[in-house]
Amino acid sequence: MSHEVTLSSADRVLFPEDGITKGDLFAYYERVAPVLVPHLRDRPFTMKRYRDGIAGEGFFQKQAPKGMPSWVPTRRFETHPREGGSRLVDFPLVNSTEALLWMVQMHCIDMNAWYSRFDKPGRPDYVVFDLDPPEERDGFAQAIEVAHLIHGLLDELELGGYVKTSGADGIHVLAPIQRRASFEETYTFAEAASRLLEQRHPGLVTTEWLKRKRSGVLVDHRQNGWGKTIASVYSVRPKPGAPVSTPLRWEELTPDIRPGRFTMAVALERVERLGDLFEPVLEDKRPLRAAAQRLARLNGR
Repeated sequence: MSHEVTLSSADRVLFPEDGITKGDLFAYYERVAPVLVPHLRDRPFTMKRYRDGIAGEGFFQKQAPKGMPSWVPTRRFETHPREGGSRLVDFPLVNSTEALLWMVQMHCIDMNAWYSRFDKPGRPDYVVFDLDPPEERDGFAQAIEVAHLIHGLLDELELGGYVKTSGADGIHVLAPIQRRASFEETYTFAEAASRLLEQRHPGLVTTEWLKRKRSGVLVDHRQNGWGKTIASVYSVRPKPGAPVSTPLRWEELTPDIRPGRFTMAVALERVERLGDLFEPVLEDKRPLRAAAQRLARLNGR
């Protein structure tokens, strides 16, 4: 059964430097929904809302807001806020084009969902390698080099690796896995893999969290945790130019690539021409345990 989403304030400018409106964003997500929604389906969704556009302060909202249509499903999970304690939260599920468009109506610019699905919330679908380049002129080129190193290591470990621009400043590499491993296991695996690359390529790869102590590209294994989110593939990011988190073929990831080139128009053209390059993330599920054993041997354990 289809539902209608009424867009209000379509001419509201969300990207002031570019004149990109809420209506433009709505039109993009309506067109990209067939390839985006499968990556969000059944995953607890965190709303990141920009009522005043990217020039204003965005805020996160986990609890499904009052007035959300009844046809947007929810699932309840216990969360543990940073300030302490715990609370029960009803997370929306973006399982349809209409639910996606309703999130745009609520001023969500990028789409952020869990790595796991609600039926097995403790069993992630992939390991995430989040690359944060240094603030240097060639920082992104370094991140590209490190992404290829991660790809090579994943090949050694017989895991698939799929790459996308984050749409912001970094690069995301996802390794899809069978839903048997816990978040503790994916965290441990990502940490061990990142530290091995740090040992192999000192000065280029780092796991150091503090920027003042960091040298090279941070491979942030800490992003692997229960309830963590990253901007989904095909998400528009709240940055000037409205860049899109865009999947790439590995041979396209060359030193001259820059995330700002992947606009909404470019992302749509690529989908039309290439299909969903991230579809294997939903299908290429491999066992993490065997890969972790191979990694342990590489680490001499």
